[in-house]
Amino acid sequence: MKISHDEIRHVAKLARLELSSAEIESMAGQLDGILGYVDKLSEIETEGVKPTTHALSIYNAFREDIVTESLPREEALKNGPLQNGEAFVVPKVI
Repeated sequence: MKISHDEIRHVAKLARLELSSAEIESMAGQLDGILGYVDKLSEIETEGVKPTTHALSIYNAFREDIVTESLPREEALKNGPLQNGEAFVVPKVI
């Protein structure tokens, strides 16, 4: 499968990446290899294969959730550098 330089430029623009001509040329070879491999996977016969979420049968090993008493709000907030009596006060980040 061949990927064009225009397609690479388009995807780079969507990702807000600036690529040089050398980077586009290098990326074309790499993406051709990846897309060729993905295309090869479509040749595999998958009729009758059950969908799986994981290759191994893994079960949740976490403990049961048990509701327990938590710290009182005042106790939890007293160790914070800045608080307003209800929550920690942190700088606004935009």
